[in-house]
Amino acid sequence: MSGAIRLGNRRRTPIKPSRVMFNVIGIVIALVWIFPVYWMVNSSLLPNVVLQEQTPTFVPFGGSWDNFTAVFAGGTFFPALGMSVVIALVVVVCCLFFAFLAALAISRFRFRGRKGFVLAILFIQMLPAEGLFIAQYKLMASVNLLNTVLGVSILYIAAVVPFTIWMLRGFVAGIPAELEEAAMVDGLSRTKAFLRITFPLLAPGLVASGVYAFLQAWNEFTVALVVLQDNADQTLPLWLRGFIQASASRATDWGQVMAASTLVALPVIIFFLFVQGRMTSGLVSGAVKG
Repeated sequence: MSGAIRLGNRRRTPIKPSRVMFNVIGIVIALVWIFPVYWMVNSSLLPNVVLQEQTPTFVPFGGSWDNFTAVFAGGTFFPALGMSVVIALVVVVCCLFFAFLAALAISRFRFRGRKGFVLAILFIQMLPAEGLFIAQYKLMASVNLLNTVLGVSILYIAAVVPFTIWMLRGFVAGIPAELEEAAMVDGLSRTKAFLRITFPLLAPGLVASGVYAFLQAWNEFTVALVVLQDNADQTLPLWLRGFIQASASRATDWGQVMAASTLVALPVIIFFLFVQGRMTSGLVSGAVKG
């Protein structure tokens, strides 16, 4: 009986005021971060007349899907979506392949010129992209790769690979080489030891690097603007520009712009829902070595 009384009188751990304060700050930051996304979706469901009123409409009562219907009616969304998806997939696969091999060589092997290669990676990141436009355009024109998926993909890969190498280098260096050596002592070859021991541990890092490459390829605008000059061959950022550029006789329909922006952002959100767990663990593991 006395034991039951003691259990019933057990004191609860008091909640610290600092913890409550940090939780409140976190919620406020999350609301501030998500408000532009909410406002974009909210505006996509409202007609342009309502959006131009001085009093903002925070809840789309009486809204409709007319803006999305108008976007699809143009017949240009799905070709642009297909081109962006193909380019993003090519860039992600090629960047991970080349960056993985380079990061593995830098972290696991000692060779002449290794430090110079690492410095070259950092130096390339300092070059402004705008300073390369003329050279990139002439190069693509000389090999007849303007207005092609291959031409844009090559330029994107060249721009994304250096930083992807730098990211993967941290992940590879964070996995002790002794794990492979122990597997080799047990009878595995170097290749099998790497594939069975090291490679599974690199999966979070590959996912995090792949997300970076995907976002760079999906959202890039300036290089595509230079290389893709044919209106029939456009990525989604170039396609979205067509809704913002109003003609002399027609004002910009911001409802359609917000609907188009929602469609552009939707594949990225879906992609993050699939890889968020791996990406979070990859970012954390990449920050810890040993």
